[in-house]
Amino acid sequence: MPADWTVPVEHPAFAGHFPGRPIVPGVVLLDHSLLRAGALPAGRRWCIAQAKFLRPVGPGETLRWSFTPASAGAQRFAIHADEALVVSGVLQQEDVA
Repeated sequence: MPADWTVPVEHPAFAGHFPGRPIVPGVVLLDHSLLRAGALPAGRRWCIAQAKFLRPVGPGETLRWSFTPASAGAQRFAIHADEALVVSGVLQQEDVA
């Protein structure tokens, strides 16, 4: 999955989030983070351990994901729009039984 994503102006989440000032819901950003993490080595499953939202993301913005290994079984992630950090957090490896 590509590390960049341009938020479609017609994304269905904008219909109710929020009228007159559309912003990408945090759950959409986290979902895209998990999808991109699925492409990390070893095909592991991930869960969100921590997330911090630093500024809203609007229609048409291009977002870039980066991942950095953290402690064993964890990855730090960051989402940038241009040079601005918009979300940061930690993904934890999920135990798969």
